[in-house]
Amino acid sequence: MQLGLVVGHATSTIKHPSLNGQRLLVVQMLTPDEQPDGEPVLVIDHLGAGQGSRVLATTDAVLIREMVKAKNSPIRWSVMGLVD
Repeated sequence: MQLGLVVGHATSTIKHPSLNGQRLLVVQMLTPDEQPDGEPVLVIDHLGAGQGSRVLATTDAVLIREMVKAKNSPIRWSVMGLVD
């Protein structure tokens, strides 16, 4: 799990079938002192985070497979929680 900041959203007309209907966000991961940590990543979101929201993201493969209902999805990150 890692803290991240939503910096935008992604739209794609051509994508892996497991991502059809999924909400895609661009998230900048943060260090514990809330500094940028690497390049922004693509994250699926079922919780409704918006631009500027702080989120808790995870790479839990089991959770992601359940969310997209596919074992072969290329997505790596998903929003696990919204940070107050």
